[in-house]
Amino acid sequence: MLYIIITFAFFFALRLVSLSYSIRNEKRIIQQGAIQHGALNSLMLTLVHVVYYFSALYESYRSGIGFNHYSVWGTALMAFSYIMLFYVIYKLRDVWTVKVYIVPNQRIEKSFLFRVVRHPNYFLNIIPELIGVGLLCNAWYTMMIGLPVYGCFLAIRIRQEEKAMKGMWDSVDH
Repeated sequence: MLYIIITFAFFFALRLVSLSYSIRNEKRIIQQGAIQHGALNSLMLTLVHVVYYFSALYESYRSGIGFNHYSVWGTALMAFSYIMLFYVIYKLRDVWTVKVYIVPNQRIEKSFLFRVVRHPNYFLNIIPELIGVGLLCNAWYTMMIGLPVYGCFLAIRIRQEEKAMKGMWDSVDH
């Protein structure tokens, strides 16, 4: 269990680092006139994300399972997801936040990854991260219940983001 806790804590700390970067960007872009879209859903996603993480850890603790081959796969998947997270942050830099904000005259990222995967932060970071933490902790019930719940809020988020960015994509060469 100790290796699960250490691995969990490491990735959770990385998530907090990304959150601090998001908060800094959020404060700055609000001053630039950014408008938030889907505030309630953003709050729900945050709550579900935290509940999912700690539910997985609790399930691992209750089952008494130690670090095993599922944990190895989960760690690898989480490592991939965090590499993708920090790559997305690197590419979006000043406009990346965990919430949906649209800045006046916002630039659209046109790099290869963003042309190939419409929402790389969701499909290459969030979803693999959640599956990874579930595997790390061998949290089968958390995944069975939590992934569909999270998926519903994520689908709403994607629709909100698409609506907020409508018209901006028209000027992007695909």
